[in-house]
Order: sequence, then structure tokens, then C-alpha cells
Amino acid sequence: MKFKELVLASGNKGKVAEFNSLFADYGITVKAQSVLGVSDVAETGTTFVENAIIKARHASKITHLPAIADDSGLVVEALGGAPGIYSARYAGVHGDNAANNQKLLEALQNVANRKAKFMCVLVLMRNADDPSPIICQGEWHGEITDSAFGDGGFGYDPVFYVPKHQCTAAELDKATKNAESHRGQALKLLMPAISELLEKTP
Repeated sequence: MKFKELVLASGNKGKVAEFNSLFADYGITVKAQSVLGVSDVAETGTTFVENAIIKARHASKITHLPAIADDSGLVVEALGGAPGIYSARYAGVHGDNAANNQKLLEALQNVANRKAKFMCVLVLMRNADDPSPIICQGEWHGEITDSAFGDGGFGYDPVFYVPKHQCTAAELDKATKNAESHRGQALKLLMPAISELLEKTP
């Protein structure tokens, strides 16, 4: 039977909602790993790719479902790529968005170079022993503001300025963000692979 259900290796409510919105048109239900009794796994990798594979394999092994994992973060040029893979816990506490944003703004005080990009690596593993996981990467380029603007999105969205729209990611409407974000771009690369899998699966 063709798979119509994926486990998302994340407990982040913002990501779960975003993925469900993105997958809705493809008839695929995305369930958060927490709903299926899967606990978080230690992200011991040193790159976005490594951490995404670790998370997908863990979720698939426990649920016996195909798993998709998203490892993403903010890469700031003037900070040598920081916060990078540590984006969610940049200020010390995992998921404290306000503290992370504040630390970032303080680190860039009086810094002229505000260039930054959101990075997203999506990994799809058919099963826990998949030797050739599908890996797709998306990037969303912008700049870091001097202060936070907007109350939409999550994470660093309020301080990530998108020149094309002359506003922060937190001020964009949901449809625009889904289409243009790092996650949206990575997903556009992933969907053809998923479609092919659905066609080949008996």
C-alpha cells in the first residue's frame, strides 16, 4: 500500500504546522513524532545533514514509518556561520526564541555586515535502515535587523529581513513564507522524489 503518512522527526509545534500546510496538497498526513510516542534523540552531528539523518533514522526505527527530518538554522556571515546547528539553543535554553534573538542582536551591535541566510536540510528515510536517504537543501538569504519586527512565524523570523519584500520573515503572510522560505525551497526539491516513491510503491 502506498504510504500516505510520514512521521516528522520534530516536536517543534511551528514546524509541525508548517509541514502539514506544505504537504496538504499532496494527500500526505504528517504526524509529529511526539504524537507517536517518539522522544527526542541527541543531535550529535556537526552539520545540518548529519543531524537530520540522526533524527529521521530514530523516528523511523521506533514508528516503522517513513520519516522526514528537518534540520535547519540561521547562518550569519559576520559571526563565522553562527549560530548554525546551535540556532535553537544559541542562548543556552533550547527553543527560547526571545533570548536567542536578543543574543544575536547583541552580538551584531555596531557590526556593518548583516548578511545572513536560513539553511534547511530535509532528509527522507524510507525506513530506519535506508542506505540512501533522500537529502535536499534550501537556502533563504536576507539580513539581520537592528531590532525585532512582526509577530508571525517563529524562531529568528522577527529579526530576519527579506529585501525582496522589505519586511521581516515574521511580517510575511503564511503562503508567501511557505513558498519562499528555506524549508519551502528544500521541500520543492523533495516533492518530486516523494511523488516518484508513491508511484513505485505497490
